[in-house]
This record gives sequence, structure tokens and C-alpha cells, in this order.
Amino acid sequence: MKRSGRIALVMMGTSALTLTACEEPKTDAAIFETVEQCVAEQGLTAEQCYGEFDAAKAQHAEVAPKYASQADCEADFGAKGCEVSPYTTNAGGSVFMPLMAGFMMGQMMGGRAYTQPLYRSQDDRKSFRTADNRSVGNQVGRTKVSERAAGRPAQKLYTQQRGGFGARARATGFGGGG
Repeated sequence: MKRSGRIALVMMGTSALTLTACEEPKTDAAIFETVEQCVAEQGLTAEQCYGEFDAAKAQHAEVAPKYASQADCEADFGAKGCEVSPYTTNAGGSVFMPLMAGFMMGQMMGGRAYTQPLYRSQDDRKSFRTADNRSVGNQVGRTKVSERAAGRPAQKLYTQQRGGFGARARATGFGGGG
């Protein structure tokens, strides 16, 4: 009986160690909905904040999830949560993308997070998410985010149909545009 008790304790200890080892490394970042929130943050200048916001806004059209229909986009981001992308489909149709809900900055904070636009899905209006559908939390201001979520956002060269933000039921390429 004593032997099986020891095995159980060893197994429980191994499980706890495995769970701890699976946690992603974190890096420093700052998340804001508005430039004004950024400027109010101690240690950041208006010049830094406007520069980082402009960088995120410039990436927005390239990295945001793209949808072939407004209905599909709004299914993931809510009514009035989408806008027309400057891109068009290969057939010349409109492409839709979510509105930018905020921005994340990190390199100026001493972290390895890249400046990037953030979004909020219909399913979770509180949490900020990257264009790759990685949660970075719901805290405004300085925070820690996973290094994976803080990585450089990739350009989205396809449209997706409804199926959950980040899920692609079907991907379709699109041409340049506007």
C-alpha cells in the first residue's frame, strides 16, 4: 500500500512539472485602445505613442483577417465591427476586415514584442487579440504577453469564411487593390 502511494505522489509531481514546462515564455509589452491612453502611461512620450500607433495602423490593412463578405466578417467581429479593406478579390469584389480595436507596443518597453494592431472578436469582447487570433489579455497599459503572440504579424494573403476568428473554413487568395 505504501508503495502505490509513493507512485501516485511521484506521478502528481511529474504532472505539475509538465504543466509548468508547457507555459509559454512572456515578454514585456503595452496595450492601448487609444493613443491618449498611451500618452497617459508613465514613461512614454506622445511622440513614442503616436509613432507606435501610426506603425500599427499602417500594418492593419496588411495583417488583419480578410473576409469575402461583410456578413462573414460581422459573424466573427459583430455588427458594425468590420470595414472594407483596400484589397479586392481576384474577381474585383470587396474584401472586408475587422476594425482595429487597439494596438500593442513592446520594443520600446524593453521587451521583444512587435508593434501591431489588435482586434476584439464577437465571442470575447473583453480580450485583445492579434491578427493571428492570439490573446494578449484585456489589460490596458503595461503587461506581459506570450512571446508567440508578440511576434511579427504576418501579411494575410487570403480571405476566410465564417468559422471563428482565426479559423479558416476556406481560404481564397485576393489581388492587390486600392
